[in-house]
Amino acid sequence: MKNSKYNKKGFFEGWYFKHQCNDRSIAFIPGVNIDRNGLKYSFIQIITNEKTYNIKYDFKDFSISKDKLTIKIKDNLFSKNGLILNVVSNEIKVKGKLTYENLTPIKGDIMGPFALCPFMECNHGIISLHHMVSGKLSINNKDEIIENGIGYIEKDWGSSFPKSYLWVQGNDFKNEKASIMVSIADIPFLGLEFKGCIACVLYKGKEYRLATYNGVKIINYNERGLIIKRGKYKLEIEINENYPQKLLAPDGGEMKRTIYENISCTSIYKFYIKNKIIFNLESKNASFEYVPVSN
Repeated sequence: MKNSKYNKKGFFEGWYFKHQCNDRSIAFIPGVNIDRNGLKYSFIQIITNEKTYNIKYDFKDFSISKDKLTIKIKDNLFSKNGLILNVVSNEIKVKGKLTYENLTPIKGDIMGPFALCPFMECNHGIISLHHMVSGKLSINNKDEIIENGIGYIEKDWGSSFPKSYLWVQGNDFKNEKASIMVSIADIPFLGLEFKGCIACVLYKGKEYRLATYNGVKIINYNERGLIIKRGKYKLEIEINENYPQKLLAPDGGEMKRTIYENISCTSIYKFYIKNKIIFNLESKNASFEYVPVSN
């Protein structure tokens, strides 16, 4: 599919497909980037518990469906129904098929009214907070069967990632179905800059939104976690184990910036309503990025 946004200079678009099964996690990031000179290419980044990989493809290898929910890069297919993978590089070979069931989209756009602003540096979207994953992967000729796995899908697009930000996502909790995503970032806006926050908490089928556009207050955040509040709601996240790996991120549309992500860190989530604790959950498979201003 041809799309006018892929004629822009200094533009990127990427999707984040995460999968967890027992103590193993793997995420695939298909995307495209166009640098300031108009040079285009597509890519697939892979994050495992041990290592990250970046496989570069020609832009002509990339295509996307009209509903923007099916992405094809050469022999690899990414969609809301699952993945078909045939990644071959000097460092890693991944082949297989994963199927998704019971996707959990959020209510409305996570960006709120900022989704209507055409000049945002970075836009964020959540496709599924939680879904079931099954299938088989062969990673460097070693087969892995995934049964009763858990998945998560989001996307980003724009020109650059924020200069400073925190992002954390977790949906793998023992005996509890819950999903939490939080992003706090420095946002340039109309020549100014503000500290923005978007957060979604899904627990027992109910969704709670804590965001800049509905009055959230950022109490604190750093490499050890965060505390945010909105009215009677309070969310605390504690990061207890964090061994991040290198990942490429966009700067002016070009994937040239190095950030660090842990795809499976140990974390504790506490959610309060009127100072009464609603849940206290631990995950050993949380995704976490913390990029201070110095980076």
